[in-house]
Amino acid sequence: MEDRQNGNTMASNGKTSVAASAYTINLENFSKRLKSFYSHWKDHKTDLWGSTDVIAVATPPASEDLRYLKSSALNIWLLGYEFPETIMVFMKKQIHFLCSQKKASLLKVSKKSSKEAVGTEVVIHVKARGDDGTAIMEEIFCAVRAQSKSDGHESPVVGHIAKEAPEGNLLETWAEKLKNSSFQLSDVTNGFSELFAVKDNNELTSMKKAAYLTASAMKNVIIPKLEKVIDEEKNVTHSSLMDDTEKAILDPARAKVKLKAENVDICYPPVFQSGGEFDLRPSASSNDENLYYDSTSVIICAIGSRYNSYCSNLARTFLIDAITVQSKAYEVLLRAHEAAINALKPGSKVSAAYQAALSVVEKDAPELVANLTKSAGTGIGLEFRESGLSLNAKNDRELKAGMVFNVSLGFQNLQAQTNNPKTQTFSLLLADTVLVNEKKPEVLTSVSSKAVKDVAYSFNEDEEEEEQQQQKSKAEANGIEPLLSKATLRSENNEMSKEEQRRQHQAELARQKNEETARRLAGDGNMTGDAHGAVRVLGDLIAYKNVNDMPPSRELMIQIDQKNEAILLPIHGSMVPFHVATVKSVNSQQDSNRSWFIRIIFNVPGTQFNPHDSNSLKYQGSIYLKEVSFRSKDSRHISEMVQQIKSLRRQVASRESAKAERATLVTQEKLQLAAGKFKSIRLPDLWIRPPFGGRGRKIPGTLEAHLNGFRYSTSRQDERVDIMYGNIKHAFFQPSEKEMITLLHFHLHNHIMVGNKKTKDVQFYVEVMDVVQTLGGGRRSANDPDEIEEEQRERERKNRFNIDFQNFVNKVNDLWGQPQFRGVDLEFDQPLRDLGFHGVPYKSSAFIVPTSSCVVELIETPFLVVTLSEIEIVNLERVELGQKSFDMAIVFKDFKKSVLRIDSIPSSSLEGIKEWLDAADIKYYESRMNLNWAPILKRITDDPQGFIDEGGWEFLNLEASDSDSENTQDSDQGYEPSDVQSDSVSEEEDDDSESLVESDEVDDDSEEDLEEEEEEGKTWEELEREASNADREKGNESDSEEERKRRKMKAFGKGRVPDRGGPSKKVKLR
Repeated sequence: MEDRQNGNTMASNGKTSVAASAYTINLENFSKRLKSFYSHWKDHKTDLWGSTDVIAVATPPASEDLRYLKSSALNIWLLGYEFPETIMVFMKKQIHFLCSQKKASLLKVSKKSSKEAVGTEVVIHVKARGDDGTAIMEEIFCAVRAQSKSDGHESPVVGHIAKEAPEGNLLETWAEKLKNSSFQLSDVTNGFSELFAVKDNNELTSMKKAAYLTASAMKNVIIPKLEKVIDEEKNVTHSSLMDDTEKAILDPARAKVKLKAENVDICYPPVFQSGGEFDLRPSASSNDENLYYDSTSVIICAIGSRYNSYCSNLARTFLIDAITVQSKAYEVLLRAHEAAINALKPGSKVSAAYQAALSVVEKDAPELVANLTKSAGTGIGLEFRESGLSLNAKNDRELKAGMVFNVSLGFQNLQAQTNNPKTQTFSLLLADTVLVNEKKPEVLTSVSSKAVKDVAYSFNEDEEEEEQQQQKSKAEANGIEPLLSKATLRSENNEMSKEEQRRQHQAELARQKNEETARRLAGDGNMTGDAHGAVRVLGDLIAYKNVNDMPPSRELMIQIDQKNEAILLPIHGSMVPFHVATVKSVNSQQDSNRSWFIRIIFNVPGTQFNPHDSNSLKYQGSIYLKEVSFRSKDSRHISEMVQQIKSLRRQVASRESAKAERATLVTQEKLQLAAGKFKSIRLPDLWIRPPFGGRGRKIPGTLEAHLNGFRYSTSRQDERVDIMYGNIKHAFFQPSEKEMITLLHFHLHNHIMVGNKKTKDVQFYVEVMDVVQTLGGGRRSANDPDEIEEEQRERERKNRFNIDFQNFVNKVNDLWGQPQFRGVDLEFDQPLRDLGFHGVPYKSSAFIVPTSSCVVELIETPFLVVTLSEIEIVNLERVELGQKSFDMAIVFKDFKKSVLRIDSIPSSSLEGIKEWLDAADIKYYESRMNLNWAPILKRITDDPQGFIDEGGWEFLNLEASDSDSENTQDSDQGYEPSDVQSDSVSEEEDDDSESLVESDEVDDDSEEDLEEEEEEGKTWEELEREASNADREKGNESDSEEERKRRKMKAFGKGRVPDRGGPSKKVKLR
């Protein structure tokens, strides 16, 4: 773990990598940290900075080896990036940079900030390619001498990092000239150690992310891998485990962590040790020996990851069939480790952590003191081991809030009395990344448990009970708690234990859910609402305010006034106006006298299908006209009037509907466009769902992230949608894997209008596949070069779109993570395809996928977005052995909402859905049939106290109902009937009921009874003949009338044929 290299490196030839091509220095951080550097230098010039007048730092070229250097740490801390082959010289009034042209172009932006922060001038010296830089170095030395003379010093004191040997021609030349100069040299390593020790908020955020990644890799990758290897008794080397773990850290998604892979790196190659050979030094490495996991063996695993170059560390020890010596040593180490962590308090000395750990060992196991490591860890940050912050017994430096430590403690080379040479010697190691806070230290890697029950495994099935009994008796005699171990993996009991754990968890969820429902029902009171009493909201239907406003009519005939939305009907010699909204339907027809009728039916408020609106409520005593008909010889005029009335009616209905929908919209804040330093984040060429209305060719648009919301717009001015951050309930990013689109989906708190559609779900997507139609019609070979090229082009297109969307999502997530967006609490969620299942939520089958907070289906419309926190319970219906599918009923906490049904889920998905629901803390039940949920919810809301008194949701508990039915059957067996006749009747009923469920196989007696019945009845030929005659006489309904008559006559003729004297029954011989 010793030779490590910082990340974020710029190439030594001056060319930046792809990730850094758009890199700019964070001037706010630069100014703040430069000011802190100069202030610290001034305040501690004598004790930490060696009374230096000038500080010179030379960063060596980039290396393939992992290594940690003070010079690299200074680059990243001050500039946010490592500048290889760069010399920095800090003076009171000047800062000199000697570097290549590319680096100089990045550094020039710091000139103004440096002047404003500490009053220093930035002088950048560009070294040409092929130049050794000697002349430039002389210029810098002249500037140093000039400052020394102005300060009255003959020989300036120049600070440098003494332990870093010069590498490369440039640094070797610089070191040689510095050594041969008249300057006094002083080591400033301690000054930089103290400067980097206390982390600011940005640094702590990076360290917390790194620690979370490390702990998640241990929990979600390493431990399951070890358990699988041991359970299946595989031979796996330590080095192969190291490689797999390194890949998992570099791909955070494998550890179920949402971090950008380009910001992540390892601190050191992961370390796996077992089989009696252990090394607890930081420089330890994994060998090529197989992982040893036989009885009484010990496995040590240590991993470390970096985020934005900030380190974290974690180490765990796993015990396999531990004996008393091993379990006791681990318990002592665990208590000592906790004591060291708790001793990290501001104001205390650094040595207090080791002293606290040592005290625990001396008290509980004095024989182990000699095996205790000589240090309890080191400071950690940009360097894996910060010099000067070692947690040993002699370090008297003061602890400060903001310091971060790798608290690492272990026992080396302990002895166990076993017959196996690979388990006679064992070591133990624990390490966590810990932040020093004002009140209590915070363990940043706490996601990975180190409790005994989570690291001790038992595999000796035959001796397990005896061993546990011995351990328990010895532990009780010594006054300590017995060792708890994980359940045996290589036994059938493991699966039973998982099912039992899930059952116990569900029982606890049932209790909590019933209590929660009881509190909510008691608090909300009557939750029912009268849906039938809704009043339609329409504008005042006034065609004309005054009689004089009516258009003059030359003749008495039906007229349409488009401007005032009125129909003028001639009634008793006068033109009577009706607003078109009062018309329910209109149609025309022709009578036998070749006259045309037009029939107009009006809405009559208060009837079953026409509820009262605001106008009818005003005039409740009015008499309404129900319908009116007119006759005319002019068919063209009648047809024209019908079409005009229908068209005008549609326009008014559409306008009123849009107005009613807009009236319920919540007023949103105004979008603040990005300007100045804040540049909008753009994603072009997207389609939107629901689409904008209107005719014409649909065109794609661009999605932009602004200060307080998104804006989607096309080249058309009227096609624009604003989505405020505060209105977003859930944001999803779903890359294209097996689908044809890559999408961003926003589920909103309140409805917005997209065109003329009111919606809570807005989606932006791009089609990743070209729609190609083969015109030739022939089959193409799988080895066809054109086919292969086309598939490759499609893959590249899909990957390009996925990367573009991912970059947009990452930038928006970073934006939402800034302090001004703390109240938003948003982050793009990504569906977990591994947990997905097929089902029918609406009318068609779809692939439904859970996320961390929802269950969604974002491909087919209508979209499905269900927030897990809004779910009351889930009932899995039609769950029975032999069924190919089952249904899922989702009951919401708001009982006014209808139950959501997802039908036809394959039975193969049942166990996966149960595990997902249980992991999400959602109570689920199972039933053998579909339930009618409307009356169930109505009963709950009508009588909440009765629902609570009857046990809440436990009426859905299938196991409870089965036990009740068994009890009922037992009680029925004790019942003796008092009537013999009823007994025989019951037996006949039993026989009948049994025949409904048994197979087609019958016994010999039943066959004889059937044969006797066949003798007494008609033969099959006679029954078939009668049926065919009846069909002919009846005739087919689809045949014509003539065909039916013809068949009747034919049947009648056959009926008169005399009997041939044949037997009416077929005699059956026995």
